[in-house]
Amino acid sequence: MGMTNIILLLICLIIGILMQRLKAMPQNAHVALNQVILYVALPAIALLNVPNIHWNLSLFSLILAPWLWFFVVWGLMTYLGAKFHWRKTLVGCLILCAGCGNTSFVGYPIIEALFGKDALSYAILFDQPGTFLISSSFGVYIAAAYSSGNVPLPSLLKKVVTFPFFIAFFISLILGMLGWHAEGDIKIILEKLAVLMTPLALISVGLQLKMGDFKTEKKYLSLGLGLKLIICPLMIFILYQFLNLPPEIFKVAVMEGAMAPMITASILASTYGLEPKLAGMMVGLGVPVSLITLSLWYLVL
Repeated sequence: MGMTNIILLLICLIIGILMQRLKAMPQNAHVALNQVILYVALPAIALLNVPNIHWNLSLFSLILAPWLWFFVVWGLMTYLGAKFHWRKTLVGCLILCAGCGNTSFVGYPIIEALFGKDALSYAILFDQPGTFLISSSFGVYIAAAYSSGNVPLPSLLKKVVTFPFFIAFFISLILGMLGWHAEGDIKIILEKLAVLMTPLALISVGLQLKMGDFKTEKKYLSLGLGLKLIICPLMIFILYQFLNLPPEIFKVAVMEGAMAPMITASILASTYGLEPKLAGMMVGLGVPVSLITLSLWYLVL
C-alpha cells in the first residue's frame, strides 16, 4: 500500500505534465482543479478526520513538533525577506511550502511501511492536530496576508473565516466535541469526495510545472527544500534527544518532519497567487527528492 501511494503520486504528476501538451487543455486548467480541491475535497477530509482526533497530553511532543517548525520557518522567512527585499508573495510561498509537510498521504504509508501499523497512530497525531490544523488555520491566514496588495485587517480576517477549508475544520471540531463521527452512507460519500484531493492536486501541480522554471527558481527551490527535507528533521532530531521519548515516538517525529512539502500548502499558495510556479515545484520536485532524503534519515535513525 505504501509503495502504491508513492507510485500514484508520481503518475498523477506525470499526467499533469503530459496534459500541458494537449491543445484542447485550457491554459489555466489548474485553477479549476484547485477550486474543486478547496471547495469539495478538503472540507470532506476535515469532516472525516477532525472529529476523530484524540487529544492526548502524553503525546504532546508529536503535536508540538510541526507547530514549532512552522513558526521557526515563519520567523526565518520574515527575517530573510526583510534583509534581501524579497517579494511579499515569495516570502508567503516559502512559509507555506517549507513550513508544512506532506505528513498524511505520503507520511502515513511510509511510517506504516517502516515502523508497522502501531506507529500509524503516532503519525496521525503529528498530522491531524499538527500539520492539518496549521494549514487550515495559520496556513489560510498566511495565504491571505501575503497575497499581492495590502489587505486591511478586517478584510483579511473575513477571508480566513469564510474560507471553505477553515469553515469545514471549525464545524468538524465542534461536531467532534459533540461526539459526532462520520458513519454509514455519510462516511462513504465523504470518503469518495476526499479521495479526489491527491490525484487532482498532483495533476494540478503537473499542469503548472515547466522544466525551464527550475533554473530561474533554483535558489528559492533549494532553500525551501533544504529547510523542509534536511533542517526540519534535524531540528526535531536534536531537540527531541533531550526529551527522553520512547524510541518509536522519537523516530516517527523525525521521519514525519522529513516529509516533502504539503500538497494543500502548495494549492493554497497557488490559489492566492503566492508564486504558483515555485509552489508547484516545491511539491513536484520535493516528493521524488524526499524519497532519497527519507531513506538517509531512516539510516541515521
